Amino acid sequence: MKILVASDGSKNALRAVKYAADLLANSNDKTKSITLISVHDDAGLRHAKAFVGKEAVADYLRELSEKELKSAMKVLDEKGIKHDMVMLVGNAPQEIVAHGQKGKYDMIVLGSKGRGAIADILLGSVAQRVLAQAKQPVVLIK
Repeated sequence: MKILVASDGSKNALRAVKYAADLLANSNDKTKSITLISVHDDAGLRHAKAFVGKEAVADYLRELSEKELKSAMKVLDEKGIKHDMVMLVGNAPQEIVAHGQKGKYDMIVLGSKGRGAIADILLGSVAQRVLAQAKQPVVLIK
């Protein structure tokens, strides 16, 4: 079983990683693996690219992703779960869904921030958009 776990470094994202790790730890599937995905939208940093350069912005986003995924990788290492990581730039829901389809993952797992219904209607959420667009099962962890 291949599981794609989206992580932004939040407590809910770490719970999603632990859920996926426990799911695979209890599986007899020999091909089990987890891919951690971190997606950052660089739209707000496009202006900064003119001053510090594209590579500086790319380095910043890579370092941010590595920091966000560090605790998730530690959990997977401790549980002996085979894993890798993917760092992308763009619209988070679109990138997660596209990577999920491209990589032929069996499941997508992500944390839900658990905002109220009105906030979700006004702001939308990555979790809701992934849930609506993904072809494979999506598990949301609070």
